[in-house]
Amino acid sequence: MKKLITSLALVLSALSSYAITPLWMRDARISPDGSEIVFCYKGDIYKVPAQGGTAVQLTTQTSYEANPVWSPDGKQIAFASDRNGNFDIFIMPADGGAARRLTYHSASEIPSAFTPDGKYVFFSASIQDPASSALFPTGAMTELYKVPVAGGRTEQVLGTPAELVCFDKTGKNFLYQDRKGFEDEWRKHHTSSITRDIWLYNTQTGKHTNLTNRGGEDRNPVYAPDGNAVYFLSERDGGSFNVYTFPLNTPQEVKAVTTFKTHPVRFLSVSDKGTLCYTYDGELYTQKSGARPEKVKVELVRDDEQQLATLKFSQGATSASVSPDGKQVAFIVRGDVFVTSTDYATTKQITNTPAKEAAVSFAPDNRTLVYASERTGNWQLYTAKISRKEDPNFPNATLIEEEVLLPSKTVERAYPQYSPDGKELAFIEDRNRLMVLNLKTKKVRQVTDGSTWYNTGGGFDYEWSPDGKWFTLEFIGNRHDPYSDVGIVSAQGGATTNLTNSGYISGAPRWVLDGNAILFQTERYGMRAHASWGSQQDVMLVFLNQDAYDRYRLSKEDFELLKEFEKEQKKAKEKDDEKTKDAKKSKAEKADKGNADKDKIDKDKADQKELVVELNGIEDRIVRLTPNSSDLGSAILSKDGEDLYYFSAFEDGYDLWKMNLREKDTKRLHKLNTGWASLMLDKKGDIFLLGSRIMQKMDAKSDALKSISYQAEMKMDLAAERETMFDHVYKQHQKRFYNVNMHGVDWDAMTNAYRKFLPHIDNNYDFAELLSEWLGELNVSHTGGRYSPKGKGDVTSNLGLLFDWDYQGKGMQIAEVIEKGPFDHSRTKVKAGCIIEKINGEEITLDNDITCLLNNKAGKKTLISIYNPQSKERWEEVVMPVTNGQLNGLLYKRWVKQRAADVEKWSKGRLGYVHIQSMGDDSFRTVYSDILGKYNNCEGIVIDTRFNGGGRLHEDIEILFSGQKYFTQVVRGREACDMPSRRWNKPSIMLQCEANYSNAHGTPWVYKHQKIGKLVGMPVPGTMTSVSWETLQDPSLVFGIPIVGYRLPDGSYLENTQLEPDVKVANNPETVVKGEDTQLKVAVDELLKEIDSQKK
Repeated sequence: MKKLITSLALVLSALSSYAITPLWMRDARISPDGSEIVFCYKGDIYKVPAQGGTAVQLTTQTSYEANPVWSPDGKQIAFASDRNGNFDIFIMPADGGAARRLTYHSASEIPSAFTPDGKYVFFSASIQDPASSALFPTGAMTELYKVPVAGGRTEQVLGTPAELVCFDKTGKNFLYQDRKGFEDEWRKHHTSSITRDIWLYNTQTGKHTNLTNRGGEDRNPVYAPDGNAVYFLSERDGGSFNVYTFPLNTPQEVKAVTTFKTHPVRFLSVSDKGTLCYTYDGELYTQKSGARPEKVKVELVRDDEQQLATLKFSQGATSASVSPDGKQVAFIVRGDVFVTSTDYATTKQITNTPAKEAAVSFAPDNRTLVYASERTGNWQLYTAKISRKEDPNFPNATLIEEEVLLPSKTVERAYPQYSPDGKELAFIEDRNRLMVLNLKTKKVRQVTDGSTWYNTGGGFDYEWSPDGKWFTLEFIGNRHDPYSDVGIVSAQGGATTNLTNSGYISGAPRWVLDGNAILFQTERYGMRAHASWGSQQDVMLVFLNQDAYDRYRLSKEDFELLKEFEKEQKKAKEKDDEKTKDAKKSKAEKADKGNADKDKIDKDKADQKELVVELNGIEDRIVRLTPNSSDLGSAILSKDGEDLYYFSAFEDGYDLWKMNLREKDTKRLHKLNTGWASLMLDKKGDIFLLGSRIMQKMDAKSDALKSISYQAEMKMDLAAERETMFDHVYKQHQKRFYNVNMHGVDWDAMTNAYRKFLPHIDNNYDFAELLSEWLGELNVSHTGGRYSPKGKGDVTSNLGLLFDWDYQGKGMQIAEVIEKGPFDHSRTKVKAGCIIEKINGEEITLDNDITCLLNNKAGKKTLISIYNPQSKERWEEVVMPVTNGQLNGLLYKRWVKQRAADVEKWSKGRLGYVHIQSMGDDSFRTVYSDILGKYNNCEGIVIDTRFNGGGRLHEDIEILFSGQKYFTQVVRGREACDMPSRRWNKPSIMLQCEANYSNAHGTPWVYKHQKIGKLVGMPVPGTMTSVSWETLQDPSLVFGIPIVGYRLPDGSYLENTQLEPDVKVANNPETVVKGEDTQLKVAVDELLKEIDSQKK
């Protein structure tokens, strides 16, 4: 199948206004009098009569509006809007009109309810824990706040998460749903400790009461009109979310109100007269007491035009390749193929599909491209050729002919590479087999059978040898995934020869030295990461024959002599060839141009000698090139094999380094501070740096860089793109989900059930939420959609101060100066109790919030006016506020120091304390340093894993804490050290909670299974899978696929298997905000008890 790609005139369809029946209505709320319902659709807020009818659009901004909340009198609506770059609270008349901004913090502020007197709006946001709180400091856990409807200062109501608040009529009590840790909000069907519970809070006594307290989702509580019963959403009885109710006095007496199947009931609200309102399967329903649900028929009129966006890119490529002649660079941006000139900014769009293209490269003729495309819903190979001989290159081509190769609806084919002579095409089939297509005969042969590759991501590194007779490739040589080896295999197929045979990760193989050696990277000599990633790497060479190895080992002098000798040999041969040529001169003059071209091809073939591969003793011909292990990027040898060029990151991003292999001289050639970039050679030997942020050409002789600029412009049908991204997510889960039966979900049927919402979604907030709802049906961790807006907005900075939320006067009273923050220096007079009165001369009154004065101030000199109420002194100091990220780092260190101080106090110095922040290398080294350093003489260690988000440390933690003393190192009778000296040989205890995630489930599981010590705290949800977070072609969107499960000998998996502690204890929301860490105290008591019992 062939087609011509030409520049088509895209005609916008005329705007059309017509009534539609919306689906994917979200955030529904019925008015207090029960007459109207507000809901969100396509990022706007609408209002419709409760009996049904035509909905009226209340917001018309281009921003995204959500979470509308009625005032008690039904005259105002509070809502969240991202019109300032993040979600802030706004308020508007219930009939629409101008909206007033109430909050200014760059945290996401989501409204829950008005107070019964209508004077305040309650909202959830992660702004600041109380100074006294023992809660783990994380942006994932919100606090509850209120802001005056008239505008003014935000006040903290609760220092613990309390979402979807619902007041009783008196305002003395409110219901809320809790949040215990990390999990996608829209996950379904799980029954673990992370699921939400419904709580009652008494505003006068400060008492919190858990009304549901079970392993299953209970959410979105609302009071019945009489205040004696509660309606809520729950996933009881093994079904989907439905409406349930219980009497407030006997919350265990739960009754079902609705019995919907398959999909969840969402967004429950109730009118003053008891009419329930909710959504199901994207539509609105009401239900009167004792009656059946009634669907609300909604129509609305929108002037929706086709979302045909003009997108322009001068960076952001996801892959790139240079043509053999070095004059063109093909690259992929936003899922389409483009080609630009290396000398001019002339850029040509080659593909124009809403689907994703990938892995583009050139044929040897410089006039043909090959790439993979998912446009049919299945990865297929395509070629694009310049049609007219008169067109010199792709950027200036007028007609381009595209052809699909080996079309199939079921077999996936991707990662194509032309053979050096252009007669064959290699590719990866069904994500694990290396195949070759003969372009003339159309016959396909298998090179590898897929048995040595486990990753389901789509491909592996491979490359043709210069003579086209071999492949080098990355593979799993000894069933030790993900620890890969480098091998070679005949291009005709057969057994793969393992060149590295190492327990370390080796990969990125490339043929160098005219095919006599293979360049690759390995972690074998680098500083080991105590996790499955992050080890430092080196560039290595493996020589395929003894002659090439011997040449490499020559001294500079001997190598120069050898080159001179070979030069003389070549001259002598050329003289002999000249004589032969003169004898045949008359015949040569008659040759036509075609034959001349053929002679050129034959000469190229003659220049490319057949490789000599000597496998015997090859393990002794592996050489380490880089003098220092480092965080490596791409690496390449110069054409003459004398210099190594490589990307390495010693500071921030990657810089380009150069090493002369003969003289062993290494230097940083260019400081680039870039992200990913690949190094490629053209036939002349010039080097190309092709990356997302940079594209540059480096002269082979001078090493001078020249920028390659491009202007890629496309018109994208955003609705069609969303549909292809949806299809891609479907396919990726179908091919990669760790459990082949998809946790028992009919994946095709479930996909179709959610596909119907696509025409009703026109923004990435809703699209990401749709992905989360859909993927949430799989009842698995590590999935869902995420959207990260790229727009500019307010960014709130921090002074490194914790404020007293109970202070009611002008300004903000300081409760604590954070160590290492902007005010923690020798010259300051600021201390707890002082009051910040002004920022840059602007007074902090009761009518304005400090937040708006601190927006966009991070790293800028800021004048702070301070008052000390004790000394009555006023003065000014200049500081540079820090970002939220910097503040969070300081708050984490503060939290760890506080825990460690408590453990030392409670144990009277007998126990040490460590917190494993993440299951990664940095955290491990901190723990190792502390337990074998400052705590080495302690009798025991409290290991805290609470709120750890995962990584891969279970093996390292098991080894570190399972030491058993076997002898003592003694110097002249003095005991100097116990052995093993690099492991903890004494008792320990481990803390865990509901917020442990991923490997923070696996690590305590191993700790308990290996009987190292007791677990204390709350049950950990079963979230032990490994994930692939994949960025979609719209790079603001990512989604997760759990791709590796962890199976026990009995056939069960750790995923969805909750880990119970040996000692179950919760931190009470009433006391934890006052600094009481009950879990930690119990862990200390338990460990001391164990140590004392061993002494008896």
